[in-house]
Amino acid sequence: MKTALIFGSSGLIGNELLNVVKQNNNYNKIKLFVRSVPNNNDPKVEIIQTDFNNLEKHKDSILGGDCFFCIGTTRKDTPDKNEYRRVEYNIPVDVAKISKLNSVKVFIYVSSLGANPNSSSSYLKNKGQVEKELNNLNFPKLAVIRPSILLGNRKVFRLGERIGIFVMQALSIFFLGNLKKYKPIQAQNVAKAMVAIAQNHNKKTVFESNELNEIGRII
Repeated sequence: MKTALIFGSSGLIGNELLNVVKQNNNYNKIKLFVRSVPNNNDPKVEIIQTDFNNLEKHKDSILGGDCFFCIGTTRKDTPDKNEYRRVEYNIPVDVAKISKLNSVKVFIYVSSLGANPNSSSSYLKNKGQVEKELNNLNFPKLAVIRPSILLGNRKVFRLGERIGIFVMQALSIFFLGNLKKYKPIQAQNVAKAMVAIAQNHNKKTVFESNELNEIGRII
C-alpha cells in the first residue's frame, strides 16, 4: 500500500486523477497539496494547505510513494510574466527536487504535446525546460505525460478553447499514423493512464497523447 501525493487536484486532469486514485486499492493514503481547502469527507485523503511561495516549509509533508504533478496555468489567467514562469517552471522543479530528497520513488509530470525547451512558445518552452530538469534528477521512475487538447467538464467556460476543441475533434478523423497524438483526449483517460504508468514496470519516460489514450481506455 502506498501514499499518493497530488499537486493540482482542482484542475481538469487533477480532479479526474483524484477520483481514480481514490478507487485504486494500491493507495491507502492520498495527500492533496492545495491553495484553498476543499470539502473532504474521505478518511483516505489528507488536505495540506500549501504556500507555493515557500515549498520548503512543507518538505516534511512531501513524503510518499508516487507524486503526481498536474499544476498549470495560462497566460490569460496569469498575465504577469514572472508569476507565469514561477507557476509553470519553478513550482514543478521545486516540488520535484524536494520529492527526490525525500526519496519519493515515482514522479509523474503533466507536460504538454509539443513541449520543447527551445520552443518560441513560452508555454511549450517552460514545459520542455521542466522535463529537462526532471530528467537530471534521476528519479527511479519518471513519467512525462504529454496530452493533446483535453476533453472533459471544465469549471471555466472559454469560448476560444471550445472552438479549438470543436475544430480539432472535426479534424481528428484525418489524424493517422504519427498524427494520432494530436487527437483530443478525455481527461479521465489521461488520469487513468497516469495511475497505470505509476504502477507498471515500464522504463519508458515520455508518453504522447495517443499512448495515454490507449492505456487509459483499457483500464
